[in-house]
Amino acid sequence: MQTSGSSSESEVSDDKPPSPVAEELADPYQQAERSAKLAELIGNGQRNDWRWQMRNRIRSIPQLMQLFPSLHLSTGMVQAAQKFPMAVTPYYASLIRRFDETDPIFRMCIPQAMEMQDGPFLCDDPLEEDRDMPVPGLVHRYADRALLLATMACSTYCRHCTRKRIAGSRETPISSRRLQQVTAYLNAHPEISDVIVSGGDPFTMSTDSLEAVLAALRAVPSVQIIRIGTRVPVAMPMRVTAELTAMLRRYHPVWVNTHFNHPAELTSQAATACEALVDAGIPLGNQSVLLRGVNDGPAIVTELCRGLVRMRVRPYYLFQCDLVRGVEHFRTPLSRGLEIMEYLRGRISGLAIPTFVVDAPHGGGKIPLLPNYIVSTSPTHTVLRNFEGMMVSYPEPGATPETAPPQTAEDGVWDLACGRVSKIQPIDSGRRRRRIEREESLEESPSPRE
Repeated sequence: MQTSGSSSESEVSDDKPPSPVAEELADPYQQAERSAKLAELIGNGQRNDWRWQMRNRIRSIPQLMQLFPSLHLSTGMVQAAQKFPMAVTPYYASLIRRFDETDPIFRMCIPQAMEMQDGPFLCDDPLEEDRDMPVPGLVHRYADRALLLATMACSTYCRHCTRKRIAGSRETPISSRRLQQVTAYLNAHPEISDVIVSGGDPFTMSTDSLEAVLAALRAVPSVQIIRIGTRVPVAMPMRVTAELTAMLRRYHPVWVNTHFNHPAELTSQAATACEALVDAGIPLGNQSVLLRGVNDGPAIVTELCRGLVRMRVRPYYLFQCDLVRGVEHFRTPLSRGLEIMEYLRGRISGLAIPTFVVDAPHGGGKIPLLPNYIVSTSPTHTVLRNFEGMMVSYPEPGATPETAPPQTAEDGVWDLACGRVSKIQPIDSGRRRRRIEREESLEESPSPRE
């Protein structure tokens, strides 16, 4: 794999690729029925060249039918492909195990009839990015940071994309004239110290084109941090070449946020791409989107977050799906996200727990949501709840300490809030059982000799 090789981007690798990810994901996924043409496509000796992946993306329904003849075609699917651009890299298509909506990869990248069924609250630009765009291509919502749309091209167009209105509308990088407008605005607004380069996907640009953007941003004295948002490690990991990482190193501090949504995307190729970025000194974060039928189960998110941390990718955000046209079938109730966050706490390390956020409509920005761990408050004590259901009384500064009497069956939240008792603990919990077992083993062990 060319992820960390030294060949030029203009070269095409003839090296035999690693074994297919199907071997990694054979259980519980089943291999989809594939045509000989698809087998030839994904088995091509050039498939580990990212430019070949871009040239050979699946771009139309007729091409899709040739590659997957068992696909059940509907009028709505055709209409969705006509309304919202379609592109899937051969690599990402090879991750599909069941060619229907029960497969998470299929659901995220193949047009579906449900995209044509919009709810009453959906719109093209719910975050009102266009209204917060002082110059073309630059979104300035928060005071200290801005978002640069460097390209509208992606290796694979996600069906849940928040920018479905413009993604794929053109597949060329930002022009030099627009880049000059962007840097002029940044120079005139020194309060902006953090610029996120997004799109589209900046990593689909040539290294020279991306470097021109980074160099222009680095020339602005007030820009301290550059962040890049990309799904390339997920959908086209062979793009992360030694040439790319060497270029990125020249513009540190650079941070990268990627977009894994499901454990099926955590392949050895993806891990190698992330490893190359991290080894180049680039911190990696992950921004998942909570998607119905894809990752809206606590166990799936747990497996995803653990896998990301193993790859040295920090789970950063778990986004509630935006109110974008064409994504109603992906949306989950907010209560589902809170349920997942409740499940994660205490089961995996805090390092692996993302922040659940709603990117508020009307450009309101990201609002973090958490289960309610504050049970009650008083002037002297706050009652807190942990993941086990244990409630503790946290004394506020200046609170008068009281001697807590033995706990009784009548003790309740009021007793905690006034400081009468310091905790109410579930009779049976894993932590309590472990304590009891340890104490019993200590009692049974012989005392050391004097």
